[in-house]
This record gives sequence, C-alpha cells and structure tokens, in this order.
Amino acid sequence: MKPDRARRLAEATLEAGLVLGGAALPTAWRVLDGPLLAVLAGMLVALTAATYALHAVTFDCFRLTGHRARRHFSYTQRKE
Repeated sequence: MKPDRARRLAEATLEAGLVLGGAALPTAWRVLDGPLLAVLAGMLVALTAATYALHAVTFDCFRLTGHRARRHFSYTQRKE
C-alpha cells in the first residue's frame, strides 16, 4: 500500500471512530455486549469505507485536474 493511501485510510478510520464514539458509544455503553459490539464494528467499517472513498475521490479529482499543482481553487465560473 502506498504511503498516501495508508495515510488516507488512517485518517478515515480516525474520523469514523470519532463520529461513532461520539454518537453511539455514550448511548450504548450500559448495554454493551457481543452482538452490539459486532454492530458497532460493522458501522465503523462502513463509515471508514465511506470516508475513505470520499477522500480518494476528492484528492484524485484534484490530482487529475491539476488543482494541486496550480494551488488555485476557483469557486466561480468566471476567469479572473
């Protein structure tokens, strides 16, 4: 795995863990058991995959369109 992809995966896992830990874990803490842990692990995998895909699409789009090299991010349609 390339270092860039590994970094994206680590960021996506951390972000998914923060969302899941902040939203679901406080509510489910008292009734935490095996099946619920499996559901939370599945949610972590799904959130990680979605976040990784979003990062990959965004950064690959920037790389393919040359926005990274130009350092120019235009939010309008007109040329300045």
